[in-house]
Amino acid sequence: MTVWDDLVGQERVSAALAAAARDADALVTAAAADEPPPETSRMTHAWLFTGPPGAGRNQAARAFAAALQCVSPDRALGGTPGCGFCDGCHTALLGTHADVTAVAAVGAEILVKDMRDTVRKSFTAPAGGRWQIILVEDAERLNEKSANAVLKAVEEPAPRTVWLLCAPSIEDVLPTIRSRCRHLNLCTPSVDAVADMLVRRDGVDPLAAAEAARATQGHVDRARRLATDPAARERRAAVLKLPLRLDEVGACLRAAQELVDAAAEDAKQLAEEMDGRESEELKAALGAVQGGRLPRGTAGVMKDLEDMQKRRRTRTQRDSLDVALGDLTAFYRDVLALQLGSRVAIANADAQDALDRLARAGSPESTLRRIEAIAACREALDRNVAPLLAVEAMTMALRAG
Repeated sequence: MTVWDDLVGQERVSAALAAAARDADALVTAAAADEPPPETSRMTHAWLFTGPPGAGRNQAARAFAAALQCVSPDRALGGTPGCGFCDGCHTALLGTHADVTAVAAVGAEILVKDMRDTVRKSFTAPAGGRWQIILVEDAERLNEKSANAVLKAVEEPAPRTVWLLCAPSIEDVLPTIRSRCRHLNLCTPSVDAVADMLVRRDGVDPLAAAEAARATQGHVDRARRLATDPAARERRAAVLKLPLRLDEVGACLRAAQELVDAAAEDAKQLAEEMDGRESEELKAALGAVQGGRLPRGTAGVMKDLEDMQKRRRTRTQRDSLDVALGDLTAFYRDVLALQLGSRVAIANADAQDALDRLARAGSPESTLRRIEAIAACREALDRNVAPLLAVEAMTMALRAG
């Protein structure tokens, strides 16, 4: 197993990154031996990973970071960096490597205050690894000030610093930033490739793996969660029953409330696990005494963590709600395919009866209007419209569509 094995259906990208990792290793090796660098190199200081949701942008960037930090003896003998087992690979993949800093949006935007320390760190030499790596998981969420801070760092990077930026599309990143990056675009992996990964890496039953991969249409993370988490399967089943319930105004309002409440509960469960671990780790790092009492002058640090966790909970709730909206979109896409007699594979075969019923009851035009209503709800959530108001407007439109 290597760091590239989790990049499902991304053979072209994996090959390009492996080649760059070999050249990066040659650069570091030459510098350590006080020798001139190779005349040509496929390694560069800034990379931009793009692709649709679920394609594995962050996984590709994380795998590349691990390969750059690889210290396997096989690498020194001419092997490709990225063994997946050495200390460099292992800690980079886990997110604990001292020279791999990951930045992700905890709210609607990545604020400049969240980037200052990271940008400052990018100008320092690696503490113990081979490269100083900055991984920005949500580059599309950089606001104007934080994007300008990144631009300055990318324009004049330190010799051993690498920036890895991830975004849905190249248009989501400032032209001045993307022009200084090598661009790699990931594609949506095939359903078969995702199912094979679930069987091979997670031990999922082949039939369950195929169903999860088909239901999520190649979204790797969602397929894994659907295949391994019974609660996720229950939430999806409830969402797929919703279109048949929207027969009157009261039902629309109740369905909207249930969707929002389910997203809030999902976010709460995720937050409780992560927040508790982070708080305990920070208290230990600050030298908390028995009983949890913090040393004098450290209360502000804990308050900053609590503020960050609050912003992240809001985003997690919206992300969970977006998963439900994605499931609804896929449902109506299947309805449309049936109405048009398309040969496109049905994603929600387990809801065939409901699909057939709605396909017979409506027209392709009404189904398109419903899909547009879901898209409008997603756009409203992106503009920070109150979730319940946005979802209520959507469910009313789905009834009237």
